[in-house]
Amino acid sequence: MMLILKTWKCFTQPISGKPSVQMRAHLPRLWRAATLLRRRAAGTEPGKGQAVPAGSRVRLNLQTGEREAKLPDSENGRSDTREERRRKRLGKVDVDSNSFTSQELKKALAKMKESEKAERKAHEEEVRKKFRPIEQLKEEFEKMNVKMETDYEIMVKLISKFNSSASTLDERVAALYDLEYYVHQVDNAKDFLSMGGLQLVIDGLNSTEAALKEHAAFVLGAALSSNPKVQIEAIEGGALQKLLVILATEQPLAVKKKALFALSSMLRHFPYAQQQFLKLGGLQVLRSLFRQKGMETLYVRVVTLLYDLIMEKMLLEDSQHGDQMEEKIQQYRQVKLVPAVVEQDWCVVVSNLLAMPEHDTREKVLKTVGVLMAFCKERYRGDQALSTTLSLLRSEYEELAAEEQREGDKDGYFKELLGSVNTIIQELR
Repeated sequence: MMLILKTWKCFTQPISGKPSVQMRAHLPRLWRAATLLRRRAAGTEPGKGQAVPAGSRVRLNLQTGEREAKLPDSENGRSDTREERRRKRLGKVDVDSNSFTSQELKKALAKMKESEKAERKAHEEEVRKKFRPIEQLKEEFEKMNVKMETDYEIMVKLISKFNSSASTLDERVAALYDLEYYVHQVDNAKDFLSMGGLQLVIDGLNSTEAALKEHAAFVLGAALSSNPKVQIEAIEGGALQKLLVILATEQPLAVKKKALFALSSMLRHFPYAQQQFLKLGGLQVLRSLFRQKGMETLYVRVVTLLYDLIMEKMLLEDSQHGDQMEEKIQQYRQVKLVPAVVEQDWCVVVSNLLAMPEHDTREKVLKTVGVLMAFCKERYRGDQALSTTLSLLRSEYEELAAEEQREGDKDGYFKELLGSVNTIIQELR
């Protein structure tokens, strides 16, 4: 040890002259010893058995073979760092479990419960202000139910107002307007029939007032729609004859529109009415509309009605037959609609409508021409005007269909119309 201390002094003081041979031989070992002493004095070299503070960094120096340790910045080492991070995360909150007594914790919990109770009470009070209690609502609903009128009672009042001589024209028209809403329902229409309202409306078709005539036809058409019982009573009450008179005589367009609507409702799915329609010259009446000025909006409605009546019979004949269906087929076989259509030259009347500019009208006419093709083919083949019209339509719809395809619509509306035109042209060749 004394040798090491002496050597240490030698290294710490300047050397004058040359060192002896003995000193040079011990220099490496003495240098390592001096370095070890210096590190221990600085606290960076742990001695044998010496405890190292927690958080210290220890490494093995490969050059000297000695263990080296770096002490932490504080006495508590890494635990201080964790504590510091914990304080930053929690802020100024005191998380020490010993800082609160059990009594203080109970008081804090009691305050929290009182606060929640007050908030709940305030919320309930707010709800009471916005909504009424269920008991009050029940009382009001009971009062409403006492005063609420059924559809039957309402229709009775409306019929009474319509039929009253004390009612003004506007009041009678308003009563019919409201009745139309109720008789759309099948059961209401039957009640309307039982209380005598249907016959009153049929009689209203004879009124000299156009407004009454118009709304009476409107109510009649609504009650007839898909209601066989009402259809039978209406035709027995003379409704068909009165509707045909309105369509055959000079009347405002609005009146004829509603009359045609009522006629369509009566004829659909009612072969007996269709048979009576033909006997009364109904096709001639409808054809006369095409000779009257200002009736262009009725053309497509008439064509649509003919198409529906023809298809109705064809679909029924193609359906499966049963006992009840067979009886209905026999009724339809007595309706000679198609022969009457061909005889009265409806083939040309229908095809001439292809010259109209509206695509929707053309679509309906093309469908009707397609249905009539089996009966009117020879007539159509000799019609040069139809051939020219079909060629123009094909050119027009080829361009429109191509434009649709460019826009990404491969199966568009105009492509469908083009297909209908091409089919008719092909059949006429």
